This record gives sequence, structure tokens and C-alpha cells, in this order.
Amino acid sequence: MTTRNCFNIRVYGICIENDHLLVSDEYVMDMYMTKLPGGGLEYGEAPPECLKRECLEEMNLKIQISDHFYTTDFFQPTKFYKDTQLISIYYTFSLPSSHNLRISSRKFDFREKINGMQSFRWIPLSRLSPEDMTFPIDKRVVQLIKERYLSK
Repeated sequence: MTTRNCFNIRVYGICIENDHLLVSDEYVMDMYMTKLPGGGLEYGEAPPECLKRECLEEMNLKIQISDHFYTTDFFQPTKFYKDTQLISIYYTFSLPSSHNLRISSRKFDFREKINGMQSFRWIPLSRLSPEDMTFPIDKRVVQLIKERYLSK
């Protein structure tokens, strides 16, 4: 009998404005999580198109992708699926110059604890820490963001 190992490919965005990073606070799969905007790559979809679709679905915004930032370079099993390796791809992006994205000043700013709830907030780069993120790859990306944007 053969065991089949799978891959879960996720695509996320890094949006920095006025020295602040946009993060998504979510309640998904009965878990509170803070992560970067984005989500799962669908079969037949290019990674940049995935990020654009996810931002349209989650924020109702058409974003502009700037550049590839990082792709996972270490083994990371998924938290939610057995025998599955997580690969995350990160792009930098910008929001439209005028938008109506609801931004909160507090974590998990939603009324009910229902799967799929989401809120957005800005974290100043000067106070940003890997510990602000829930998942290991996002923690690594935050360290890279700090190295790139705060070492100028």
C-alpha cells in the first residue's frame, strides 16, 4: 500500500503603506489566526492570479501586484491536513488609491465567533514582530520584511 503525500500551496500578499503592514485577523476552522491577506491556490490558477482573486473575495478590492517577495524554503507540514506539505508564495502589492476597506485598530474585530469571520488592521513596522503572526512561514516572512524595510 502506498501512502500519498500532498502539497497545499498558499499565496499571500505583503502590503506596506506609510511604514505599516496590512494583516488579516481571522476565525477559520475553529481557530483564531493572524496572517497576511491571501489564501489557497486553485487548480489551473497562476499564483499572482490567486492573490488577486483572494483580495477581491476578502477585501472587495482589485490590487496591483508589485513583485515576488518569498517562497517557502524549508519543510513545513500543514497544521490542518495530515501528510501534507505547505508551500507559501508571497508577493508585494498595493491597494487602490481610493478604497473603502474597513480597517480596525484592534485584533479580531468582528461581532460573532463564526467560521470565516475576518477583519483587517495595520501594524507599524517599528512594532512588528514575528510573534504577531500565527503560522511559522508568516513568522519567517515578518523577519524578512523587518530586515528589508527597517535596515534602510
